Amino acid sequence: MARINKCIELLEQDQPIYLTHPRALSYDAGLEDAKTWADLMLIDFEHRPFDVIGLTEYMRGLKDGGPTASGHPTPTVVCTLPANAISPEEVRYNAWQARHVLTTGVHGILHTHARTAESVKAFVQICRYPFQTLYRQTIGEGLRGAGGQAPACTVWGLSAPDYARAADPWPLNPDGELFLGLKIEDRHCLPNADDIAAVPGIAFAEWGPGDMGMSFGLPDAHDPPYPQVMDDARSTVKAALDQHGICFYSSWNDPEISLEERVDYSLDVLGVKMMGAPSREWADYGRQRTGRTMPV
Repeated sequence: MARINKCIELLEQDQPIYLTHPRALSYDAGLEDAKTWADLMLIDFEHRPFDVIGLTEYMRGLKDGGPTASGHPTPTVVCTLPANAISPEEVRYNAWQARHVLTTGVHGILHTHARTAESVKAFVQICRYPFQTLYRQTIGEGLRGAGGQAPACTVWGLSAPDYARAADPWPLNPDGELFLGLKIEDRHCLPNADDIAAVPGIAFAEWGPGDMGMSFGLPDAHDPPYPQVMDDARSTVKAALDQHGICFYSSWNDPEISLEERVDYSLDVLGVKMMGAPSREWADYGRQRTGRTMPV
């Protein structure tokens, strides 16, 4: 069976992912973005209103405007959430947020301030159905309930039983289509980075330079050049992700160098496999660099 999730297919081909953000959450915006040049649309509910109604309409527009040129039903869509993953209790108390966005048919969640392995296990647990057994002894029984699959089934083009089987985190489940990510983004996360990255079910993670900088008392350290403490933090996160085969998500917004030099630095020096792309030209250059053949 062909992949529903374009980004999982790209990582399986060892190709980087290029992402951008929707201009709005509406049916018309979804129709427009169905033909986007980006591989992934990242929706910010961490800092913006939690608009699940708008997200539902946006996903409906993506579906009706599809499929993509690459043959996928829609581009991959990932959301952040209003709550953090600081503790397992916080994750479980706010599991309703994950349930609501997954019901709309999004393909994944990027959870913020992941400080411990136990909070990450709770995150994976709330996104899984209880009948899934892979790694249950590590993660615990899934906590996602039945009954809300209909909008997601429509977007993914699957029956309810097929959707429930497919909506499991990859690469924990090699046949899964859910794309779960983390922000390991403050100084409290760093001592636990390796344990966090070892939790099954996480596909990608970032080092969150804005919040990382603030946690070290640097309120304006989002973009390079970085002080040594920030470079060390990024290296710690990247080393943990590399050890466990997790995709590193990072951007490199250095105005002193050209677009091409920023892409080259991201690919060749930072080892990025997922990056924000401010323009189609950025993504097209990166795709040419890595010999990508999958249509956009």
